[in-house]
Amino acid sequence: MKRLYNNLVVGLAVTQLLLVLLSWLLSASMTEGVRSMLSSEGVRWFFGSLVAVLSSSLLVWLLLLSIAVGCLWQSGLLPSLTPHFFSLRSSLTYRQRIALRTSLVVVVLYVAVILTLTAVPHAVLLSATGQLFPSAFSRALVPILAFGLCLIAFVYGLMSGRFETLGDAIASLSFGIAKAAPLFILYILLMLLYQSVRFVFL
Repeated sequence: MKRLYNNLVVGLAVTQLLLVLLSWLLSASMTEGVRSMLSSEGVRWFFGSLVAVLSSSLLVWLLLLSIAVGCLWQSGLLPSLTPHFFSLRSSLTYRQRIALRTSLVVVVLYVAVILTLTAVPHAVLLSATGQLFPSAFSRALVPILAFGLCLIAFVYGLMSGRFETLGDAIASLSFGIAKAAPLFILYILLMLLYQSVRFVFL
């Protein structure tokens, strides 16, 4: 897996460099509709648009979901919910069983709150025309999901004893980011390549 990741990173970086050279060669040969990334316009675009190029909803979703999944894993809830969950149930301690039941109650309450904000007439998260898609709810779907998962993980982790203090629960928020760090590198390289292709040929 690590070798595959390394090959992907190197492949994307090499492709980016080849695109820069190709754009320069095609532009020098007066190919219509091609802009060089080595021209003054291309250099200004690259440095001036770098932040805008990398800023996207996908980056925020990746960040929030990595936090949520890492928090779930650190809380001990994800390892409990394996394909063999029903056979492992007897091996759970009394405290873990209480924590699991409390987490299920939190899930129900959280879903009920979201339904109240979306399913009733004139709900707050609906659009001005009363539609669910597109609406404030659809735009915030991933943050809502991530927040709910973190809330459930906090409840389970604190009640089961996996998180001994609130500080442990807060520290778990960074665990997923550390584990998902390779995905952020791939995201940066992919977005740069995608936007560079658009600049050169579109």
